[in-house]
Amino acid sequence: MTTPMPSGSASSNKLSFGRKLAFGVGDLGPALVASIQGFFLNAFLLDIAGIRPAAAGIIFLIVKIWDSVNDPIIGRLTDKTNTRWGRRRPWLLFGAIPFGLAWFLQWLVPDWGQAGLFWYYLLVALLLDTGFTAVNVPYTALTPELTQDYDERTSLNSFRFSFSIMGGLIALAIHSILIESFPTVTQGYAISAAVMGGVIILSNFITFAFTEESHFKVADEEDDPGFVEGVKIALRNRPFLYVVAIYLLSWLCIQFVQANMLLYVRYWIGGEERFIQLAFALQISTFVFLLIWSRMSQKWGKQKVYFAGMSFWIAVEIGLFFVQPGQFTLVLLLAVLAGVGVSVGYLIPWSMLPDVIELDELETGQRREGIYYGFFVFLQKLGISLGLALSNFILEAAGYINAQDLANLPQQPTAVLTALRIFVSLVPAVILLISFPIVRSYPITREKHAEILAAIAAKKQS
Repeated sequence: MTTPMPSGSASSNKLSFGRKLAFGVGDLGPALVASIQGFFLNAFLLDIAGIRPAAAGIIFLIVKIWDSVNDPIIGRLTDKTNTRWGRRRPWLLFGAIPFGLAWFLQWLVPDWGQAGLFWYYLLVALLLDTGFTAVNVPYTALTPELTQDYDERTSLNSFRFSFSIMGGLIALAIHSILIESFPTVTQGYAISAAVMGGVIILSNFITFAFTEESHFKVADEEDDPGFVEGVKIALRNRPFLYVVAIYLLSWLCIQFVQANMLLYVRYWIGGEERFIQLAFALQISTFVFLLIWSRMSQKWGKQKVYFAGMSFWIAVEIGLFFVQPGQFTLVLLLAVLAGVGVSVGYLIPWSMLPDVIELDELETGQRREGIYYGFFVFLQKLGISLGLALSNFILEAAGYINAQDLANLPQQPTAVLTALRIFVSLVPAVILLISFPIVRSYPITREKHAEILAAIAAKKQS
């Protein structure tokens, strides 16, 4: 039997600090994946493992085909899970070890040649994606089961992402120290991967042990619409489609910048030895503004916060295009300013998602967080994969030269340098602009959400 945090019923409006802490610990795994993989994976595959950009892009696309299958399936399976531990928590327990093991394997460099490395990293990526899904979909689906309060959900996600960002920050620091502490870069990556794999496993065990969830009634078989019909119902939820589009565009923007920033600094700006300062500046700024925007959201509402933060970020992105070689300090300053918008990209879409689940419950009488969060996690990884795949295909076409030795970097063609500059500036700026009319049309305000909850309560009493 687990020992729940003493905080009252799971549906109470205000959550205790202990419950928020236990919930936040569960985001350490996804946090270190987002930070280390986001900043280092693409450069690792190209300049350390020696994979060609096009081959890496193919890996990302194949994994995404598999991801389009496993995310909604695992999401629905968590909806149907019925144990004494709840619907979601058992997945954290049993998915943790495969997730951590696959993470470790991703950062090894077997001496297998181009073809062998392609198949190795493809297989490991498929395993890692499955492990990530098996843990992260049920973890994120806990959010609407912990509280039904409109503003408390923003607060809960603020706490979660604050924990996530600080955890990612610590992971980046440890990762950098370990890489520099061993004779070769490949040894450093292997040791770091082993340490982070252990963190992934332990954090999920802790969240399993010290959280509790609402035990919503699992739908009877005769009332279950089935997987295909369940997906159709989710896609007929109009507010959900708005949130889906907002999140995909926001995350795609974040990933275009993050995945290419190390290559941008390495080949255009210079000063790669200070890159960790850049990552720290962005993470710390994002953490600070996450707390600020969480408070402002209670006064302004989620849409106004999105417009304010993203407008500022667009200006920063445009400025980044005009930075010249050697101006690392200016890039550092822009990274701090970018945190104003990056924090909104994390906070607002995830705070909107639980609200659309109540609308589905009102219309169908069922709680299907797994399906909705399955699609959301799928979109998170879709943003990562699309950003990496598209940028890598373009780098391949531009004539990217793999580094043979990080101490003696090749001179990249002008087309490659121009592409890297565009990837971290103009492309994300355009993506963010596209999201604005969608956010403006999002229909669930604080008042509308209160009406939905009242209708659900009336339905249960009738």
